[in-house]
Amino acid sequence: MLHRTQLSIAEITKRYGDNLVLDRVSFTVKPGEKIGVVGDNGSGKSTLLRLLAEVEEPDNGELTVRSPDGIGYLPQRLDLPDEQTAADAIDLALADLRAIEADMRQSERALAAGEDAAEAYAGLLARFEAREGWDADLRVDRACAALGLPGLDRDRPLGTLSGGERSRLMLAATLASRPALLLLDEPSNDLDAEAVAWLEDQLRTYPGTVVAVTHDRAFLDAVTTTMIEVADRKVRRYGDGYGGYLAAKALERRQAQEAYERWTAEVDRQQGIVDANVGNLNAIPRKLPMANMGTGSFRARSRTHGAGSRIKMAKQRLERLRAEPVPPPPEPMRFATDIATTGADAAQPAIELSSVRVGDRLRLPELVVEHGERVLITGPNGAGKTTLLRLIAGELEPDEGTVARSGAVGHLRQRSEPGTDRQSVLRAFAEGRVGTLEEHAEALYRLGLFEPERFGRPVAALSVGQRRRLELARLVSRPVDVLLLDEPTNHLSPVLAEQLQEALASYTGTVVLVSHDRRLRESFTGRRLEMDAGALIGSP
Repeated sequence: MLHRTQLSIAEITKRYGDNLVLDRVSFTVKPGEKIGVVGDNGSGKSTLLRLLAEVEEPDNGELTVRSPDGIGYLPQRLDLPDEQTAADAIDLALADLRAIEADMRQSERALAAGEDAAEAYAGLLARFEAREGWDADLRVDRACAALGLPGLDRDRPLGTLSGGERSRLMLAATLASRPALLLLDEPSNDLDAEAVAWLEDQLRTYPGTVVAVTHDRAFLDAVTTTMIEVADRKVRRYGDGYGGYLAAKALERRQAQEAYERWTAEVDRQQGIVDANVGNLNAIPRKLPMANMGTGSFRARSRTHGAGSRIKMAKQRLERLRAEPVPPPPEPMRFATDIATTGADAAQPAIELSSVRVGDRLRLPELVVEHGERVLITGPNGAGKTTLLRLIAGELEPDEGTVARSGAVGHLRQRSEPGTDRQSVLRAFAEGRVGTLEEHAEALYRLGLFEPERFGRPVAALSVGQRRRLELARLVSRPVDVLLLDEPTNHLSPVLAEQLQEALASYTGTVVLVSHDRRLRESFTGRRLEMDAGALIGSP
């Protein structure tokens, strides 16, 4: 019964004030599909999910959502009063099942009173048992334990739970309600590796339909059967899971490159026709070869007319081609390094920390990283990883000890604030760099991280993900010897995260990486260090 869902969107438009978020988008979700919704931060993914949950209504178009066996919606941000208890939150998530059970009790009372309620009761019982309603509360407890909330007191006020704990509680209860349609916004946030693995296993085998918004590439690869990409106010559907999505995006890039090459070749061919015929026209003799005969004059006029006609046709073709240019695809992302250019001393360590202390946040007796070495630093939130990267970058001064670095350092911060709010994207990209604004615009365009129409947009109007793109653009467009990357794939679309991962693999300089991204960590080759409570665990 959990496959009885109907979910479709036809020519939907959604805007907030003057901001058009979705423009005439259409797609259908088949019963039982596992959908991954991806796109840049701020592209409209959460808006799309709210529409499917019928929390919001579209401005135009037709939305069809039918799920007789319930809808479970988990938003990214939960608006729950602090004074309510964990039991209240669980009841909210299990509201469908609680309602069915209440109706069953009413039918039972009607049957006991001799009323004709047998058919109604049988229908309610079938729905309740299809969702395994008798075990719902037990499933909540089991899910809470698996998600890191074992033995949670249901009388505990929500105000005493952290934001992550609230999210895990609601995720547990939403899964336990076993609706036919699950709508999840970033469900793997705030989960450790063990909890994410449990969640992936639950969703892979889930009998209903799942639509999940996520940036977690490993999650997408493990769970999804179909991908929906939200970009430029449009929606595109891709089959064959995350692997099929990446293959399709690679094919799109090859096709874009081939289209650009065909356009360039045709422009060159038509320009060649113009140049050749102008040369032929100039070579036609101006004097008649025989004054007393007309044949030479006829041949000259014929050749002149033919060359002129070819020039005219080629110029018209060139005008049409240049009126509708085919842009080249963005250049592959890469991190550039050039020790000779930056003046780094290859004989010295790239990074050397000795007897360092930063308040009670960080204490390191020693850390040495050689040029070309790659280091992955792991550990729980609050372990001191971001503090360490800021110290290496020179953004923090130690209370004790010394920090030495050799070569140019590039730091991609976890929370980036490139430029000032009043600056445009282009001016923030160009700030502090040599060259004309036109040269910087060309460099930014080649990176493919922003469309040209966004170059004049103020930084204040950018989403978190777009600000991330801007800082990434500044980082990859100059050579650095030491890359400090703090959660570099946060807020990036999966395709851009894949490009960053490939760029990192080919980078020849020094890398110090902090990341919870499982796909990035699995591909990392180099030294691995673990931090906890501001210190390195084991030998550095």
